[in-house]
Amino acid sequence: MFAAMIKHVKPSLIAACFLAVAIVLDLYACLASIRPLEVVVKPLLMSLLALTSAAWLMEHGGERRTVTLLMAAQLLGCAGDTLLMGSGLPFFGAGMGAFLAGHICYLCLFGKKAWPGLGRKVWIPALLVMAGVLLVVVRVIGIQGALLAPMLIYGFALLLLIFSGLCGVVRLREGLTWWIILAGGVLFTVSDAIIALRTFGLEETPALGFTIMLTYILAQISLAFGACRLND
Repeated sequence: MFAAMIKHVKPSLIAACFLAVAIVLDLYACLASIRPLEVVVKPLLMSLLALTSAAWLMEHGGERRTVTLLMAAQLLGCAGDTLLMGSGLPFFGAGMGAFLAGHICYLCLFGKKAWPGLGRKVWIPALLVMAGVLLVVVRVIGIQGALLAPMLIYGFALLLLIFSGLCGVVRLREGLTWWIILAGGVLFTVSDAIIALRTFGLEETPALGFTIMLTYILAQISLAFGACRLND
């Protein structure tokens, strides 16, 4: 009887259960400062989310383009998570590069539906505002030197992701879907802003690490959920 029940359980649900366990373990490792556990569990988070997302999309007739871009973004997130556990500028740069590539995948996924039809009266002022906000943030955090240009590019990609969500909310009005995508972009920005503050002088605490991972996980799940809803 148990074997028969297992046969009817969808692969996406099984993957989601493993993902939930990994999330709980990773957040516990952050709060309890158990570095070995975090090193083992953290790379599993985005790989399990990618598995869950791909399984759900395939079960619901997902488009190949959606599956490919979403899995690429999440697996690049896994690569970024792994690289950022290393120490030194090379690991930091490579990790942020992986996340930047992941953001580009998200922009390809969401921008195609959110941006078309925008006139210059909308996108030119929006880009100028984003550039201004980014420069203020960089000045406040104190980023300079060799990291300035890469961090400006990375920050601009994050703001474009938020802009995609805003465009979807204002123009397309598809229920909660674009609000979820917008929330994902905002949460990603919050998580990365805390990382930047920690990197450039904010005191490291278990609560800080927990907050970074919680906002990051919620961001990735929100973006995945939004992509899956758009696919319906």
